[in-house]
Amino acid sequence: MFQLHQYKSHGYNLVLDVNSGSVHIFDEPAYCMLPRIAELVEADRDVTREEAERALEGDFPYDRETISETVSEILSLKDDGSLFAEDIYEKYVGAINAAVPVVKALCLHIAHDCNLACSYCFAGKGEYSGERALMSYETGKAALDLLVRESRGRRNLEVDFFGGEPLMNWEVVKQLVLYGRSVEKEQGKNFRFTLTTNGLLLDDEKLGFINREMGNLVLSVDGRKEVHDRLRKTRDGRGSYDLIIDRFIHAAESRDQDRYYVRGTFTGYNKDFSRDVEALADLGFRQISMEPVVAEKSEPYALREEDIPELLEEYDRLSELYLERRREGRGFNFFHFNIDLEGGPCVAKRLSGCGSGCEYLSVTPDGSLYPCHQFAGKPDFLMGNVEQGIVRTDIRDRFRKCNVYSRPECRKCFARYYCSGGCSANAFNENGDINSVYEIGCVLERKRIECAIMLKAALSDE
Repeated sequence: MFQLHQYKSHGYNLVLDVNSGSVHIFDEPAYCMLPRIAELVEADRDVTREEAERALEGDFPYDRETISETVSEILSLKDDGSLFAEDIYEKYVGAINAAVPVVKALCLHIAHDCNLACSYCFAGKGEYSGERALMSYETGKAALDLLVRESRGRRNLEVDFFGGEPLMNWEVVKQLVLYGRSVEKEQGKNFRFTLTTNGLLLDDEKLGFINREMGNLVLSVDGRKEVHDRLRKTRDGRGSYDLIIDRFIHAAESRDQDRYYVRGTFTGYNKDFSRDVEALADLGFRQISMEPVVAEKSEPYALREEDIPELLEEYDRLSELYLERRREGRGFNFFHFNIDLEGGPCVAKRLSGCGSGCEYLSVTPDGSLYPCHQFAGKPDFLMGNVEQGIVRTDIRDRFRKCNVYSRPECRKCFARYYCSGGCSANAFNENGDINSVYEIGCVLERKRIECAIMLKAALSDE
């Protein structure tokens, strides 16, 4: 069955053919007549132009020539496969599930400790509801050895240094990077390292090493000073913005405004988050991400259903800001507006997403394996350890079978091949089921995709 999504945005009449991924900009007659023509195609895929023209006459305020031209153009798009395309992906699910699992990435919890006490931290101020701990070099080395073994013939591997605050265990970070580099050639591997930091311990020595050895750097800052300081406080209760912002500016410039992101979180306290993105852009940052908080509804900073209309308007405002800056030569990249309409991810990625629990694992300081960092410390999701490998293959199999077709909500959603079903951890935390969806997250994701497509149309129009 085909699926279309049509919407108006910033003066554009946009149509996404979900199954082919084709995007079309329609004039007003075609946009108005498309739903009726879609009904005809659904009833009879071989409907002729003459039959369609007769069915439309009298139903639209257009002359016969306009109706004829519109029908011909739309059915031509059908004939070339860019409109009314059938779903060809579901048949691949079985093969994807049957494939031999290959681990491609690790999230190393190098430090279950943090020098901040952020109110919204899902990791419980870096401790993941447990005791403070730092990963030893021996445990980290065993994790990298596990990744080399379980990656089989894959060459490119990802390793994220995560926390807590990774810089609190800096010497082990360095040792593990150097160990990884030492085995790359003999093992036929290429490690791409990433580090996420709050910046309090970031100095020139550390930054120099990161710039030489790491493919990506994630800098945590929530935008405007007053917004950042409200929730991202030091252990003694002070705001941290003034302690880190100059270091982050320097870090971005040292990487030539590339291969990094400033990554913020917006909450119920800053639903006008486009202003935080604008504040970061004003500081010169070119790579920006701003994510919605996921929190218990009882938390005062949580996002709620009644906030959705305001948040959707903010994404529209952010789109306008994005375009304005691009046209002025002051452009920036916004993570959620990056979308590839021509190539994009492979089929497996489109259907299954990040690969948590299968291609991607999280490693805690004691060497325990979990499906991802958001499941760390949850006993029901303990998969094994770095010495024995994955012991609970049943957990892995549950995640392998989690895809856009295992979630009923995704089957009817136009965004499914872009979000790949969304975050399993958010779904579990919201509903207790990794095969469910986090509805607020879905609504915002759909809006971001609509904005991203509109921006592609606007920029291609110039």
